[in-house]
Amino acid sequence: MILFRQMQSSAVLQCPSKIAHRLFQRQPIITVGIAVIFFLYYTAPAHSIETATPAGKFEVNPQEIRYLAVKGDTLITLAHYFTGNPNNWAAIGKLNKIGNDRRIPVGSLIRIPAEYFPDEASEARVVALAGQATVSKKATDARPLAIGDALQEGDQISTGKNGFLSLALADQSRVSIPSNSRVALAVLRKQKYTQSPRTEIRLLDGRVESKVTPLSDNKGRFEVTSPLAIAGVRGTHFRVALGDANTALDEDAKPTSQTARVANEVLEGSVAVSKDVGKGVDKGFNKQAKKNALILSSGNGNIVDAKSIGKATLLLPPPQLQAGFELQEKPSCQFTVIPAPRAVRYRMQISTDSAAQNILQEALSKDGRFKFEGLDDKDYFLRATAIDEMGLEGLPTIAAFKLKARPEPPFSVQPKKKHRGNGVEFVWTEASQAQASRLQVARDLAFKDIVLDQFPIQGGSFNLAELKPGQYFWRVASIADKHGRPDQGPFGDAQTLQLLPPQSLGALTDTGGNTLNFAWPSEPGQRFLIQIARDAAFTNLFLNQELTQPELSIARPAAGVYYIRVRATDPDGYVGAFSGTQKLTLHTRWVNAYGDPVESSSGNVRSNF
Repeated sequence: MILFRQMQSSAVLQCPSKIAHRLFQRQPIITVGIAVIFFLYYTAPAHSIETATPAGKFEVNPQEIRYLAVKGDTLITLAHYFTGNPNNWAAIGKLNKIGNDRRIPVGSLIRIPAEYFPDEASEARVVALAGQATVSKKATDARPLAIGDALQEGDQISTGKNGFLSLALADQSRVSIPSNSRVALAVLRKQKYTQSPRTEIRLLDGRVESKVTPLSDNKGRFEVTSPLAIAGVRGTHFRVALGDANTALDEDAKPTSQTARVANEVLEGSVAVSKDVGKGVDKGFNKQAKKNALILSSGNGNIVDAKSIGKATLLLPPPQLQAGFELQEKPSCQFTVIPAPRAVRYRMQISTDSAAQNILQEALSKDGRFKFEGLDDKDYFLRATAIDEMGLEGLPTIAAFKLKARPEPPFSVQPKKKHRGNGVEFVWTEASQAQASRLQVARDLAFKDIVLDQFPIQGGSFNLAELKPGQYFWRVASIADKHGRPDQGPFGDAQTLQLLPPQSLGALTDTGGNTLNFAWPSEPGQRFLIQIARDAAFTNLFLNQELTQPELSIARPAAGVYYIRVRATDPDGYVGAFSGTQKLTLHTRWVNAYGDPVESSSGNVRSNF
C-alpha cells in the first residue's frame, strides 16, 4: 500500500498494466493483491472518484474559486468537478502546495484559478430586426429570423438589402449587423461559474458594429475576425467593415484577394488589431498576435489590407445637420448634412432608439441629402456619419426627430394667389381619413398674425364674407378620429393670397347721345372683357368684346333695357371676377334731319312710346 500511495502521488499517473507488470517482476506473490487494488481504483465508477460532488463550501470570484476542504476530498475530484479535467489536479496541488491529492488537510483553503474553469455553451438572442435576415448552419438550410430567436455557436447570419439585425449576448453586449452583411458566430461560449463571455464574431462580408460590456472584471474576451485581421477588445464600441479598396467611393465594390481590406473604427474604449488571424481561434489572441497588435484608441481607425496594418488615423468628427429637421410633417422625411472637409460620402441611419440598436433604414449620399419613406408617425432617432477618402466612417451625430405626417393635409383648390372681391371662398379637397378640416388665414407666412383660425369645418370649403384687401397666407389641415379623440395632422403648404378690390364699372345713365361711352377703374397692363346683354343672365348678348384699354365707345343701340358688366385679366394671367352688373335703360328719342337728338331746355326730347 505504501508503494501504491507513492506511485499514485506522482505528477502523472502511470498506466495500471505497466505498473502491475513491474510489480510482478519484483514481488510475484504480493502483486496479486496490489493488482486487485489497482483494478478497483481504476475501474471504480467515475462518479465515485472524479465526478463526486464536493461537500465543502466554496465561493467564486472573477479570478478563482476558493474551496474549504472537507473529509474525503481529493484533488482529482476537485479538478474534475470544477475544471472538467481531472489532469489539472497536479497544477492545482502545486498552487496550493499539496503534493498528495488524497492528503488534503480538512479545512484547508483550496484555490482553483479561473484559467482552469471550463467553457459552456452560450447563446445570442435577436432583440431588433427590420427587413430580411436569415440564419443557417450551411448555405442550404437558411431560415428567416424573428425577434426573440436564440442563436448558437456556428450559426451564420445574413442580412438583405434592407435588413438590419441586433443581437444581445449573455453579458448584454450588443452586436448590430446592418444591411448586405454576413457574419458567423464562430465562438459563442461563457466560462463556467464566472459566466465570463468567450465570443468571436467572424465577419464574412459587409459590416458589423459591436458595443461590448466591459470585460476587465470578468476576464472575458470579445473578438471580431475577418480574412485579414483580428480585432480584440475588453469593453468598447467599435465597427469593422470588410470591403474593397474602392469602398470609399462605391459601397457595392466587390473585394478580390488583391483589393480586399478591413476598416476598423473605434467609437469608445480601445481595440487591439492584428493580422495574425486563425492562429488563436477559440483561445483569443495568441502571443504573436498580441506582440504585433496595433492599439486603436477612441476616435481612431485604420485600414488593414493584404500587405500591412495601416497606421491609426483620426476619424472624421460628427457631421452637422441643417436646422429644422426635428419635426417632419410629410411622409417623405428629408434631412441635409452640412458638407464637411475631407468627407467624400455620408451615411444616415434611422432607428427607434438613441443607441441605434433597432435600425429601420439607412442610406448613403455624396451630397449629404437624404430622403426616407415608409415610416409610421412616431418618435425616431437619426445617426449620421461622414466617410473619408480612405473609407473610414467617422464619429456619429445622433439626434431625435418626430414624424407627424398623418392625417395628411388636403390639396388646396382656390383661391389661387389672387382674388378680386369683398369676400373670398376657400376650397380644398378632403383627405380620405379626415372627418373635418382646420383653416387658418394670416397676414404673415409664419402665421403669427392670424386673422382666421376656423375648426372644425365639415366639408371642403369655407366662405369668408368680410376680408379687407391686402396680402394674406392660408393653409388647411385634416382632422381625423384617433382613439375617440380629434387628431389633427400637419398643415399643408401655405398658399399666398392677394385680395384685391372688386372690379367696378360705375353708375351708368342714358345721356341721350348718339354714342354710349363706358369707363372703369384699372391697373397697368390689364386686359378686359366687356359684355352687354339684353337679359340679366347674359344669355342674350348684344356685345362681347375684349379690350386693352379700360374704356369703350359704341353707337347707340335701339331703345330698351341693357345689362352691362366688365372683367379684368391681370398681366400675370389672373382672370378676375366680373364686376357687379349695371342696368341701363335707353329711351326712344326725337331726332332731327341730321340724326342728332332734339334738345329742349330740359335735355333730350324723349318719345312717350
